[in-house]
Amino acid sequence: MIETSQTLIAGHNVDDGAPVFDRRGIAGVSRGLEKVLETARKVAKSDASVLITGESGTGKELIARAIHQNSARRNGPMVVINCGAIPSELLESELFGHEKGAFTGAHRSRTGRFEIADQGTIFLDEIGDMSADLQVKLLRALQERRFERVGGTQTIAVDIRVISATNKDLDVAMEKGRFREDLYYRLNVIPIHILPLRERREDVMPLVEHFQHNLVKRSADFVPKKFSKEAIQTLINYDWPGNIRELENMIERIAVLVEDVDVQVHDLPGCITRTVTCHHSPCVSSVFNNGMGFTEAVDQYQRALITHALAETGWIKARAAELLKMNRTTLVEKIKKMHLEPESEMPEF
Repeated sequence: MIETSQTLIAGHNVDDGAPVFDRRGIAGVSRGLEKVLETARKVAKSDASVLITGESGTGKELIARAIHQNSARRNGPMVVINCGAIPSELLESELFGHEKGAFTGAHRSRTGRFEIADQGTIFLDEIGDMSADLQVKLLRALQERRFERVGGTQTIAVDIRVISATNKDLDVAMEKGRFREDLYYRLNVIPIHILPLRERREDVMPLVEHFQHNLVKRSADFVPKKFSKEAIQTLINYDWPGNIRELENMIERIAVLVEDVDVQVHDLPGCITRTVTCHHSPCVSSVFNNGMGFTEAVDQYQRALITHALAETGWIKARAAELLKMNRTTLVEKIKKMHLEPESEMPEF
């Protein structure tokens, strides 16, 4: 982890007598991060529900884990469930469990995540993707802290702390009737918003060093890279559309592909050094400045749209196709033609 001359922990110095906030795995020195950690430190003392918002890859789950680890529930379980990665017809069973014979294929009873999280914390990631019907059942469970398994009649009471997260704009979702207002206020007791990396560029190099430190711990043979001034400036100037996850992936890529200890600008991925980035569509001026033709510009824009839709939906092609308003089969064909592949799953932050 990167430390400044005075160790920053949730906005307090170690020597000022304030309670130490365990921020393990969270690197950065920006005021934006300091504000997030200060709120996390305060909310960790209570059982209040927390809603963490921010773009994909900004570190929402890691902040949730920090809140749990610094709370009185730290010795209890922290259960994570991605509401956007599980089909809506199966999510209820995942959350609340089911009894044997409750539906086709339910050959035995199953304990749900709410039961498993008893005496601990449940983290509901991508809460904005939950179906309307399940939102009603979740609201009741949150209000009463009790529920029934799917196909069951016995009421199960739990003592849990709820933290949720989304990269969606829930205000817009409520206006369109896609997210219940009463559930929103139940979840959003304490809001925490994590700024994208492009709005806290002073965190880029501390994160670079942090990820290199992690590589050293994983492999004794890894020698940390030294970035030239020009390379550092290039990294700081880049907008990082994939945020911290994208930065971590880049560090791993450089660790493998760059054999020299010294990293120059030409060693950085082309999507960072080019005006046209991997994730953003080309602007008109860059098309001409880079000698790009009409067909290539259209291909770049099409690739950017598809890549963004896949990233937004966690590579669930049916949902990406819906977002793009195109046939799923057509999308699959374009993914194959463009040789697009999902990046390996990396822990946020």
